[in-house]
Amino acid sequence: MRLRNKPWAKPLINANPEYIMVTPTDMQGKWQDRFEKSQPLSLEVGSGKGQFIIEMAKAYPERNFIALELQEAAIGIILKKQLELKLPNLQLILGDGANLTEYFAPAEIAALYLNFSDPWPKTRHEKRRLTYRDFLAQYESILDPDGELQFKTDNQGLFEFSLVSMNNYGMAFDFVALDLHKDARVTDNIETEYEQKFASKGGRIYELVAHFKR
Repeated sequence: MRLRNKPWAKPLINANPEYIMVTPTDMQGKWQDRFEKSQPLSLEVGSGKGQFIIEMAKAYPERNFIALELQEAAIGIILKKQLELKLPNLQLILGDGANLTEYFAPAEIAALYLNFSDPWPKTRHEKRRLTYRDFLAQYESILDPDGELQFKTDNQGLFEFSLVSMNNYGMAFDFVALDLHKDARVTDNIETEYEQKFASKGGRIYELVAHFKR
């Protein structure tokens, strides 16, 4: 998802450092200091307009959440919503998902979410996919030993690639759904904006939950 430039986004970000970090390397190992309470910390890489992470923060006040987004316009939209809601368990990062080990200390994250990431369908671009082994190595580093990775996509090719990539990396699968919205095992699915629109038109959503073997 590529958004048009929002001229208001940068000034809004600069005016609200209590909710958003633009220098996340300064907080490595100290993210709990950004929250009212020290609680298990969850991270969404590529938060888009923020519907998923905001609804998660509302639904699970006993957990802390971080939305990480590369696009200034998108994180600005999330920040606007957070300024209205002022959720005490939500923080934002304007940053790159390729730099997670610079932003977070080992085992600092309890759960990590990848929702409808860019599929990068051309073979020559497979290293850019967020489930490529180099990204998995970063996730393994920052996740708690008992932490989990949740991945959702509407792209069958990316889902198949991710299953193979994670399996080859030595990860274990806790849950795999080939049609999430028709899976009777699912009772608490929180959707992204894109997921709602795509599924409402009959599109199939794929999901997996996995963990690293220690």
